[in-house]
Amino acid sequence: MKKDNAFLGTAPVFKLLFTLALPTIAAQIINMLYNIVDRIYIGHMPVNGDLALTGVGVCMPIILIVSAFAAFISAGGAPRASIFMGKGDNDSAEKTMGSCFALQIIFSVVLTAVLMLFHRPLLLSFGASSNTIAFASDYMKIYALGTIFVQLTLGMNAYITAQGFAKQGMLTVLIGAISNIILDPVFIFLFDMGVKGAALATIISQGLSCVWTIAFLSSKRTVLKLKKENFKLNFKLIAPCLALGLAPFIMQSSESIIQACFNSSLLLYGGDIAVGAMTILTSVMQFAMMPLQGLAQGSQPIISYNYGANNSNRVKHTFFLLLVSSLIYSTVLWACIMLFPRAFASIFTTDPALLDFAQKALRIYCSVLCIFGIQIACQMTFVSLGNAISSIIVAVMRKFVLLIPLIYILPQFMNDKTMAVYTAEPVADILAVTFTAVLFFFQFRKVIEKIDSTKSLQ
Repeated sequence: MKKDNAFLGTAPVFKLLFTLALPTIAAQIINMLYNIVDRIYIGHMPVNGDLALTGVGVCMPIILIVSAFAAFISAGGAPRASIFMGKGDNDSAEKTMGSCFALQIIFSVVLTAVLMLFHRPLLLSFGASSNTIAFASDYMKIYALGTIFVQLTLGMNAYITAQGFAKQGMLTVLIGAISNIILDPVFIFLFDMGVKGAALATIISQGLSCVWTIAFLSSKRTVLKLKKENFKLNFKLIAPCLALGLAPFIMQSSESIIQACFNSSLLLYGGDIAVGAMTILTSVMQFAMMPLQGLAQGSQPIISYNYGANNSNRVKHTFFLLLVSSLIYSTVLWACIMLFPRAFASIFTTDPALLDFAQKALRIYCSVLCIFGIQIACQMTFVSLGNAISSIIVAVMRKFVLLIPLIYILPQFMNDKTMAVYTAEPVADILAVTFTAVLFFFQFRKVIEKIDSTKSLQ
């Protein structure tokens, strides 16, 4: 018998948010292991571990693009499905999910072909050097073969959590992460495959997660079910999903462009050690930000469902609880990084020179992390409310209008040009958070007024 998700509109908000968020946070942390466990093992390889780590780090912009295409479809489709469920229209919600599933398969085939044909020139443009291109190419050639597993796992798992099945969503990534942790040392060290072994372990693990995700969404345990008759491109349903998913797509895909900008500038001013440190910085940030993103994603089904049900009080309550929780977490995290930067960096390398360089860069790069909870809370609420335009604006503002220009501008005005590149991140964050908070204040008030006026007419 199917489960009912009406509890999203009736259960106490505080308990409900953390009931949904805690498994989602756990899922985010576990999912993060896909990206950083490889780097932890590779960074501790006895021969050329530092160069191999840098090479795999150069692959990250491409990996982010693959993930971004999954978000392009699912990050818009899942909230749209939640809104339909809030209105009691489960048929449209299922058709939305089925159409998005079909589109993700098409995207997977295209991405696999592109990566297999053009991975080497892409890696060189993203900061690979003559010392690291061999490691980066070996990793990416194998990782590209598992693109369809990444797309379907990340994309379809969003529909599991959107229905309020947070524990099942956590299990999706738990299956893959545990497999990856077990297989990594086997392929890297026991079979002596190096970075190739790390890539192979990753795609096998993602394949196992993919099988579980599709099996769950095809079972009787879910509210929304994958059905063959819905596996067709219904553009009337897909278009709003893509419009809403454009902001998360920009956020994630722009990370690849930003990584390319960072890597090319750092290679110019600081060489391979600066690019290697950037790999550590992004790894630490991924590790640190996953719980914050998990908390925000845990709020999405509640906000979307109650927005669809015209319940403004629960929408407001959920947002303010999300905002306070996000700020507390980001502040505690900021304090830990400022006090113990070397401890965070040492997770990924034992090289003394790289450790010394990375701990200095980490303090600069994360210097205003304490305010980033505002950005995440507002940005996710825009998406949860179906406000595509505002979510796109704040994504473009932070990445393209502010951060990318600052990467190139600040080194022209600072003596230490390498550290100036890292300084672009906190400067952009201060300006972006201020802009997002002001925009959100006015847009959120309009949404609440609209809900209340609609409800008064019913």
